Amino acid sequence: MRAPSLRIGGRKPFRAPRLAVAALAGVAVTLACPAVAAAHVSATPDTIAPGEPATIAFRVPNERDDAAVVRLEVLFPAQPAITSATPGNLPGWKIGVREQMTAAGGGDGMAGKPVASIVWEGGAVPTGTFQEFPVRIGALPAAGTLTFQALQTYSDGQVVRWADPAPPGEPEPEHPAPVVTVAAAVVAEASDVDGPARALGGAALGVAIVAVGAAWLRRRSGGSRPEVVGETRERENVQL
Repeated sequence: MRAPSLRIGGRKPFRAPRLAVAALAGVAVTLACPAVAAAHVSATPDTIAPGEPATIAFRVPNERDDAAVVRLEVLFPAQPAITSATPGNLPGWKIGVREQMTAAGGGDGMAGKPVASIVWEGGAVPTGTFQEFPVRIGALPAAGTLTFQALQTYSDGQVVRWADPAPPGEPEPEHPAPVVTVAAAVVAEASDVDGPARALGGAALGVAIVAVGAAWLRRRSGGSRPEVVGETRERENVQL
């Protein structure tokens, strides 16, 4: 004989509706998607101005829960070439700057020769964290796009290559390359509002000059007016 089920207060045991459980699971997946999508190597800021030095930080997250990031190599674009790149000091990381192969040969990659790559190794980016690797680059003369490649190495030997191009208007690839845009120089031009304002200002100045000149002429003509003898005598009689 099967024993009766226990009831509290005469009510059936509470069971969460299946629809509610499914809804909560959907919300959890939605909240997790942005974190997964953002777990890639990126460069900040994404836009810099031409003609001025800038600091680019390569942000490296650790999206694994069983290994640490122990090495990063950032490959620089061949065109436009970057001839000045100074990495920031990061405690615990060894830094090496490599230059592109040129006819001149030799150099440290930071003295007017194109930079091929920068390597950080010896440190660690633990699980659930990220690390920024800053690089100070020299002024770039013209607008364009800087497309880098990043090689992310884990403590178990896995290497993730972030080098896939991301054409505008297309879905983001699985391993997009870090990209920085060099914006076009802003040329100061007179706006449509400045033209009428300047014209009105010039007209007002002209009217003011004419008014001052007219007043000066009236004062001068009034002060040099000759008196008539008859008028002088009439004034004297009136005063008497």
